[in-house]
Amino acid sequence: MERLGDALLLWAPRVLGIALCLFLSVFALDAFGGGKSVPQALADFAIHVAPMILLLVIVALSWRWEWLGGVVFTTLALAYAVWARQHPQWIAAVGAPLLVVGILFLWSWSHHRRLHHTV
Repeated sequence: MERLGDALLLWAPRVLGIALCLFLSVFALDAFGGGKSVPQALADFAIHVAPMILLLVIVALSWRWEWLGGVVFTTLALAYAVWARQHPQWIAAVGAPLLVVGILFLWSWSHHRRLHHTV
């Protein structure tokens, strides 16, 4: 049973980090609305999806250095909560998942030696 828990602790932040990036990228699809030309819509889409690509890079780096993912995701969650404080439903939809992934990366980091030697 401990090995299952270790595997979950190792993989959960990574898989959820990727899933969160994909979820947030869906919001970039609104760039294709509003009667824009295709080149303008693609440019807007690229601008909206660029932060998610950067976040995917953070997930990739966090594969080795969990503390990085923990710090970045947690900081983004707190910054988003301050920025969107007038919209608690936005905080619940975006900030809470960021915080969960950040905490999971920090938790995984705190067990790094055991996780990487037994799984």
